[in-house]
Order: sequence, then C-alpha cells, then structure tokens
Amino acid sequence: MWVFSAMNKKVLVTGAGGFIGHHLVSYLVAQGYWVRGVDIKQPEFEVSKGNEFLQLDLRKRENCDKAVEGVDEVYHLAADMGGIGYISQNKADLCSNNTLMNIHMLEASREASVARFLFSSTACVYPQQLQETVDAPALKEEDAFPANPEEGYGWEKIYMEKLCQYYAEEFDLPTRTVRFHNVYGPLGTWQGGREKSPAAICRKVAEAADVDGVEVWGDGQQTRSYMYIDDCVEGIYRLMRSDYGKALNLGTEEQVSIDQLVDYVAEVAGKEIEKEHDLSKPQGVRGRNSDNNKLREVLGWEPATSLKSGLAPTYRWIEEQVYLQKEGKTPEFITPQAGQQESEEEAARNVSVEEQPALEH
Repeated sequence: MWVFSAMNKKVLVTGAGGFIGHHLVSYLVAQGYWVRGVDIKQPEFEVSKGNEFLQLDLRKRENCDKAVEGVDEVYHLAADMGGIGYISQNKADLCSNNTLMNIHMLEASREASVARFLFSSTACVYPQQLQETVDAPALKEEDAFPANPEEGYGWEKIYMEKLCQYYAEEFDLPTRTVRFHNVYGPLGTWQGGREKSPAAICRKVAEAADVDGVEVWGDGQQTRSYMYIDDCVEGIYRLMRSDYGKALNLGTEEQVSIDQLVDYVAEVAGKEIEKEHDLSKPQGVRGRNSDNNKLREVLGWEPATSLKSGLAPTYRWIEEQVYLQKEGKTPEFITPQAGQQESEEEAARNVSVEEQPALEH
C-alpha cells in the first residue's frame, strides 16, 4: 500500500470553495494534514472539512500573502472557469482573473519559501489541430508544443505552466503541474452555465420525464474522456508527493462520444431519452483523449473508476438537487464554522456568487 507521512505538515488549497478543491481538502484532511482552504466563496453544497477556511480574493497580492502564511505546501486550484459555453464567451475576464491569481500566488509562495507548489492546468493547452477528428490520437504531454491551445483559457494555462518551469529553474521552487482532463462527480456545479458536460447532461435527464427528449450541444459525435473526482484528488496528491516537475496528464483513456454519455446517464436513470441536437451551440474540439503512458511511468498508477461506475453516484446526487430545487428546498446557506473566517473586506461587501467570478477549479 502506498503511504506517505503527513505528520505536522500544513498545506493550502486555493479554490477550496469549488468542486475539485473542496474534494481535495477533504482528502488531505483524511490523510492527516492540517489544511487551510481559500476561495472567494464558501463551498456551495457542504461545509468544508478544512482546519481553516479564509474567504479571500486572490486577484489581490496581499490576500495571496495572507493565504500562504505558515504553510508548507500549496495546491493552487483557484481559477475562473466553467464549461465550453462559459470559457468560449468570457475570454477577457477569465484570462485577466486567472493571470492575476496565478502570478500573485506563485510569487507569494516563493517569498514564503513553501516546499512545493502545485498548479492545476488543463487539457485545453493541447493544439487545436491535434483534436479535429472524433478519433484523434490520445494526447501526450509533449504534444503541447509548438503551442496552439484553446483560445483564452488554454493560452492562460500554458503561460502559467511555463512560469512554473521558470520559477523552478531560477528560484529553486519545486513545482508540479497537473493537466486535468474532464472531471466529474457529486458536489459540483450542475446548473447556471459553468457546469461541465456530465453534470449538464445529468441535470437534463433528471429534469426529463421517463420517456422524453433532451438538448445535446453539437451533433453528439464529439468525443471526450472523463475522470471521477475520487481518482482526480488521489492523482493530484500522488503527483505532489512525486519528484516529477514537468506537466503530467491526469485523466482516463476511456473515450466516449457525447451521445454515448447521454445514453450512459439515461441507463443510470432508467429513462428512455431521445437526443435533440443543437448545432448552433459551442461544442469545443472534435475529439480529445488522454494518453496515460507517462502517468503510469511516473506514478505507477492511473485512474481506475469507469465512466458508468462514476456516473451512478453523480446522477443520483444531481437528481436529488433537481428535486430539492423543484420542491423549493434548496440547500441552506453555509455559514463559516468556528476557525473559518471571511476577510473583513469580503464580509463588508457581502457579494453574491452571481456578482463575482467563480474563482475555483
């Protein structure tokens, strides 16, 4: 069994109010770490298990200094992001928000002499011309250059990958870079425009009658691979504990079409679902899959949860959220626990999530 001692280590997880960050906080606490979570907002669906939660806007350098104070390691997951509809229509805000957070967090971590810094990148860094067919070859880490990433989000991420490399080379700050392929699971955004395709499809199927049709963006033939959240957080942790300083894919090699994804969700739901394709909606690249050869070589491990297995708990959770909302029983607002706090500035503004970018990953 793979074991690492977390005794007396303090870690920071940025983006801890978001989907992956919230799950990562829970995972690290279970491993025995003292964990500080930071985000511009509290987790939406359950109280953070972290030892401390600071509500801070990491676009401001002084808040990044506060976030890293006294910690040994930084898991930097905070990002303004969302599904294809959001990232294709909000390039300026997304890039400026993320660039500010990334540069400030990296420099604050260097000045605080943290032992390790992990950056969450994305498969959107891969060149567009390598993803033009539904059966495009799986993407290897070295395929990222020469660069031609997705407009906006992809360029911002690949720039930060290089910045991490330069800080490691010139300032001796050990950095780790993880390239996420699509991640899904319970406790994630499931409505509002920022949700990813598995959550969006689960919601549409949950809202549908037992025999019904659902809208599918594009022709449904575009392909992706999807990684369950439990595998994701374990992979992040394993990479942080490794000695590998280059970018590394984190995803599965189980490539499916969007139409297949709809069929899988319908099977879990026990419904007969017709697909109503909308070719006017954004659909991203034509085909994308992860090549996990380097992942297996570096970590001696890879995600093991099949898509069908992971969709079952994901659908049931989203189905419950749809029911609660329909009945007017939306989840109660989560107030900070003892030991958790908002910044004075954020508390004074008391802004809603709708009025601010969701700075999470």
